[in-house]
Amino acid sequence: GTTMGCRGPKSVIEVRDRLTFLDLSVKQVEFLNTKYGVDVPLILMNSFNTESATERILSKYADHNLKIFTFTQHYFPCIDKQTMSPIPTGPITKETEDQWYPPGHGNVYQSLVDSGLLEKLLGQGKEYIFISNIDNLGATVDLNILYEIMCTDKEFCMEVTKREKQDIAGGCLFEYMGKPKLFEQRSMPQKDWEHLRSLATASQFGIMFNTNNLWVNIRSLNRLALEDKILLDVLLRESLREREIERSEGKILLQFETAAGGAIEFFDNSFIVYVPRKRFLPVKTTDDLFAVQSDLFAVKHGSLSLRKERKGMIAVPTVKLGAHFRTVDAYLKRLPNGVPDVLGLEHLTVSGNVYFGEDVVLKGTVIIVAEEGSRIDIASGSILKDKVVTGNLRIVEH
Repeated sequence: GTTMGCRGPKSVIEVRDRLTFLDLSVKQVEFLNTKYGVDVPLILMNSFNTESATERILSKYADHNLKIFTFTQHYFPCIDKQTMSPIPTGPITKETEDQWYPPGHGNVYQSLVDSGLLEKLLGQGKEYIFISNIDNLGATVDLNILYEIMCTDKEFCMEVTKREKQDIAGGCLFEYMGKPKLFEQRSMPQKDWEHLRSLATASQFGIMFNTNNLWVNIRSLNRLALEDKILLDVLLRESLREREIERSEGKILLQFETAAGGAIEFFDNSFIVYVPRKRFLPVKTTDDLFAVQSDLFAVKHGSLSLRKERKGMIAVPTVKLGAHFRTVDAYLKRLPNGVPDVLGLEHLTVSGNVYFGEDVVLKGTVIIVAEEGSRIDIASGSILKDKVVTGNLRIVEH
């Protein structure tokens, strides 16, 4: 949630009908357990940054029909790019937390094993685990996929969907040594990545995008992890921490991470399943938040479904909100009455100091640009269809 200016676990951000990411996940699993009379647990991977906050929040679900397990992933010291030496000089403490980092979601496998939770699941007779990002509101348990995996005795399944223009991250898939392999941009020099992307575009995998919805056989995962055979590609991340900026030290910090999807090449019997876009609704920015909070979707049992009125149009319109909307606080301030009616919207660009009133309707392509030092107020009840609005004004006629 740091991209949207949030502190603490991203899972507690409210996304729909005063429900958080975690609330929606709980509702999904609880409905599954109630409908089929099963005991599927919800498992949350924390970092050292979110562990204590998550534990405090979980008490609210004590009376729900599901078990919630948590584990904390590993942490590593940041590296000073100039000296190539670790920043911390001692063990992690409250005062030195910003000198350490969680090494990406690829760490889920080893952390599950080291926590003892994987062994516990095996003891309970569990066979498969579904792994997804909690901010992907399309990532629900699909029994059709699970049935296919079980019938064909697969060890690992990656869900992919059609790659769209906005899908920049997520890596490229190839067939390598007879198995699927996921290459990530941060695992290689930019020149090599551009060459790889051009090759991928011409291959059968060119249109595929990794949703990071993964199905894994627990026994196979445990065996490979204990044998130290899940050797994921290392991804480089450079960052300039706030505290370093405040101190004017300007140190560039290096972090080395891994991606969970990269494990697909280490399982003997893995496969890729092509899924509709509705199974990939990530909320990484306030642009994404705008879409999932809109009337495009209905919520039932914690799952989002696209409204029928969108048939014949692109599933989710392109939304580009400017820097004034970047943080959740700023976003809510400029949309005090909620997101406008966007059922007929195809593209929205908002730039500058813009505020929306109540019951606003946006259709077609709408571009709103408030010039520097000016402000635009879209009045309550306004209907904008294929409009470009610029300048310094308040729209009062509609």
